[in-house]
Amino acid sequence: MSYFKGSPRRQNDVEAGNNRSGDYDDGEGSSSPFDISRTKNASIERLRRWRQAALVLNASRRFRYTLDLKKEEEKQQTLRKIRAHAQAIRAAYLFKKAAVPPVSGSPAPPPAAPGDFPIGQEQLASISRDHNSDVLQQFGGVRGLAESLKTNLEKGIHGDDGDLMKRRNAYGSNNYPRKKPRSFLMFVWDACKDLTLVILMVAAVASLALGIKSEGIKEGWYDGGSIAFAVILVIVVTAVSDYKQSLQFRDLNEEKRNIQLEVVRNGRRVEISIYDIVVGDVVPLNIGDQVPADGILITGHSLAIDESSMTGESKTVHKDSKDPFLMSGCKVADGSGTMLVTGVGINTEWGLLMASISEDTGEETPLQVRLNGVATFIGIVGLTVAGVVLVVLLVRYFTGHTENSEGRPQFSAGHTKLGTAINGAVKIITVAVTIVVVAVPEGLPLAVTLTLAYSMRKMMADKALVRRLSACETMGSATTICSDKTGTLTLNKMTVTEAYIGGKKTDPPHNKSELSDMYRSLLVEGIAQNTNGSVYVPEGGNNVEVSGSPTEKAILNWGIHLGMNFEADRSESSIIHVFPFNSEKKRGGVAVRKPDSQVHIHWKGAAEIVLSCCTAYLDAENQSVEMDEEKMTYFQKAIEDMAAESLRCVAIAYRSYEIEKVPTTEEELARWSLPEDDLVLLAIVGLKDPCRPGVKDAVQLCQKAGVKVRMVTGDNVQTAKAIALECGILASSADAREPNIIEGKRFRELSDSEREEIAESISVMGRSSPNDKLLLVQVLRKKGHVVAVTGDGTNDAPALHEADIGLAMGIQGTEVAKESSDIIILDDNFASVVKVVRWGRSVYANIQKFIQFQLTVNVAALVINVVAAISSGDVPLNTVQLLWVNLIMDTLGALALATEPPTDHLMDRSPVGRREPLITNIMWRNLLIQAMYQIAVLLVLNFRGRSILGLKHKEFTHSIKVKNTLIFNAFVFCQIFNEFNARKPDEYNIFKGVTRNYLFMGIVGITLLLQIIIIEFLGKFTSTVRLNWKMWIISVVIGLISWPLAVVGKLIPLPETPFPEIFMRCFRRRQL
Repeated sequence: MSYFKGSPRRQNDVEAGNNRSGDYDDGEGSSSPFDISRTKNASIERLRRWRQAALVLNASRRFRYTLDLKKEEEKQQTLRKIRAHAQAIRAAYLFKKAAVPPVSGSPAPPPAAPGDFPIGQEQLASISRDHNSDVLQQFGGVRGLAESLKTNLEKGIHGDDGDLMKRRNAYGSNNYPRKKPRSFLMFVWDACKDLTLVILMVAAVASLALGIKSEGIKEGWYDGGSIAFAVILVIVVTAVSDYKQSLQFRDLNEEKRNIQLEVVRNGRRVEISIYDIVVGDVVPLNIGDQVPADGILITGHSLAIDESSMTGESKTVHKDSKDPFLMSGCKVADGSGTMLVTGVGINTEWGLLMASISEDTGEETPLQVRLNGVATFIGIVGLTVAGVVLVVLLVRYFTGHTENSEGRPQFSAGHTKLGTAINGAVKIITVAVTIVVVAVPEGLPLAVTLTLAYSMRKMMADKALVRRLSACETMGSATTICSDKTGTLTLNKMTVTEAYIGGKKTDPPHNKSELSDMYRSLLVEGIAQNTNGSVYVPEGGNNVEVSGSPTEKAILNWGIHLGMNFEADRSESSIIHVFPFNSEKKRGGVAVRKPDSQVHIHWKGAAEIVLSCCTAYLDAENQSVEMDEEKMTYFQKAIEDMAAESLRCVAIAYRSYEIEKVPTTEEELARWSLPEDDLVLLAIVGLKDPCRPGVKDAVQLCQKAGVKVRMVTGDNVQTAKAIALECGILASSADAREPNIIEGKRFRELSDSEREEIAESISVMGRSSPNDKLLLVQVLRKKGHVVAVTGDGTNDAPALHEADIGLAMGIQGTEVAKESSDIIILDDNFASVVKVVRWGRSVYANIQKFIQFQLTVNVAALVINVVAAISSGDVPLNTVQLLWVNLIMDTLGALALATEPPTDHLMDRSPVGRREPLITNIMWRNLLIQAMYQIAVLLVLNFRGRSILGLKHKEFTHSIKVKNTLIFNAFVFCQIFNEFNARKPDEYNIFKGVTRNYLFMGIVGITLLLQIIIIEFLGKFTSTVRLNWKMWIISVVIGLISWPLAVVGKLIPLPETPFPEIFMRCFRRRQL
């Protein structure tokens, strides 16, 4: 990503500062491949390491939502080829042009194309895609081309439905063909690639064949058929869940691509989607905008374009009448202008490029990587246990120690048929493989994707569009938020409430009765010409529409009240050169030529900065009066008073300039720096931008949650202080002193060590440049903070990129800022930022709930089957039953627990540290208590169940089946009841809010219903028998006991030191 460092505006700028980027805590130095606390900007090698270290049964599913490293390399190669191809075409054209001698006289116009427009698509393509200035001149330059496209360069196209339809039919729409999304069958195929499920399917086929051979087709198909059916069910449920996630991500990606921008149609600026642009549209371009289509420059002022997305070159290219060609997908690095659209969609290089590459939206998150580590560890344990069970069961079987239902050995050397022996071995292998299925938590890392997909969809409703998955969870660890003031903490609805004109305060601010015609003319000229906003007056003159930034709109509205006629006043002078407003210089200027050849240079910007350049002011009698010390102090005091009332102060000044000194050539004008000395002050205005309702509560909620809110603004320090007090960032006026409140320049001048010393104390930074924000972010990250930063301007891009979470503003934010961000706040509201924090914490909490639930099932199922296998040579939970438990645990459990909505309780905690253990002491306590309870009860039932349940007098085979069915039923009920416990790991009331989570209640209900159907109607498939009402009550009571047990467990005090750390210390002591 280029941040426009090549722009001439910044080369010798004292505010450019040190732009180095630091990564302070990404786990690069860690020995564990799974210890990556920051995947943002992580190296490819670092990402490859954890993939190679992970124990994976189904790579295509496990790594589906991670970055495809192979595809990423292919994508970069494709980009290089397309860029080289485009440059080769241009180079060939320039070579050909140089070889052909110029033809004398004016170029002949090309023949008219058939259709609604005199120019065809191929001719347009030869102009824009090939940068062919000869063909452009044949059409009469940009004005002649506009006539051919039936466009008015000032008013744009008509823009009615018929006009738009004709243009789309003739030149296409601004879209490009996308790769077909993966079909549902592809997700089914991915689910089938799980190694354990493949082995189970092979075992099912073998069991089916052997069963039919030995028992006939009527009875012999049940064992193999039930395993096959269970595997197919797991595959289908998995595929449905994955497919639904992919649809959610696809919708979110469409939202990311749908850029909103302004075009001029029928004389007014209207906001449309980038997909709705048509050939012939007139598009205003400002710093930070994306060029939405191929086009030709109409007018430009210091316009510099970053073409790195197309050419790969990071240097910016200045655009003027000699090089007017603009390429879709590039960014405006500096200046402003308007363009005529000549190519859209697939007829642009950007469209060809985007159609040629597959957009890989995969991206791993730190939590996902850590969970792969957990899954790998548990998987190794599970594989070991399964291996032990396999060996023990095979040895017991072939040595005759495994008995059948009649008490006889199942295998007798020399007597048992080969088919029977193979069938017995297949059943043992099937059990061992199923233990692997249950033990290896393949769904654990995918639960992150599930909860992130759910959270991202819900966050859209909370006005937050997530661009990077990792940001969603990282936000839960944020310790500080560096927020802009304007539009984020305030409403961004500005009005001029105070004004100083003619050397004194004017009340009301738009009182024009004391202004002479000459004074008003000068002031209105400065307002009308020195702006990138516009005023549209409909026929009849009612409901005047003012567009532009909130500051521009406020000043333009003030100008209208002073009697400004925007179009007429602009037409009275012509613009020579523009210095666009710059967030580092805090001011913008324009040079205009009057009809009598007078040249006026108008400046507008931060009041104290513009005032410092003034040597005189205009009084009420139109006399230029020297700015003496007394008057300078008077104006400075006026600025301070307005700032203290939380007003944004803007000064308007001008100076005359000798026309002889004005550069005449386009190259000299591009390099001309507008004179900013000896200015004459015309006015100082105070703009009121009230705090957003509820922002004080949002700031207090952050502070309660352990997240420090810092205001970083380009506004006056006094204005920043007033707003900070109003919204609660500063508790009282007593706090409003260094280092709590500091000016950007002062912070910039400190040494690195001094900055580190005071950075954590800073609550407000006023008059800051974008680089001051970057410096603050770097220092805070170096101090170990997880930093979230809001930004809206092009120059905020480095800070947004450097921060752990970059939050761009959706309304006022430029496309450059949005592309550098991780999350876009769609309503520019700080309250939405706080909602993102809640969602981030919710993601982490939901994953921990699922881990607790899944590990409880893992531990209980493994121990029960291992102990039973070693002691008796049989397992109480067979293959089909374990697959059903796995379905409850993996897919349904993830759906139920990973989609819990955030609660206010989450904001009562401190931020989750990036190095904190994923499984906390609370989780260890809860899962061990529940697992030990389940193991104890079910093993007692396994070994003493016949006598406890009064089944000894019944037929042996039937009583064993009843006992095993009860164990299976009770085990499932334990998981259903434990799902409620997992919802609130550290709260006594586990039912709080449960009725509002319809998905959770639905999944629990479906699980319960299916369990009843399995026991009562599908006994042949699951090797179970129907249970009487007493057995059902016993099953429910065994599960129900987990609730009071959880309450008792929560009374047990826990050490603050994590359990693994305590065990490691004990282990080291023993070694010593």
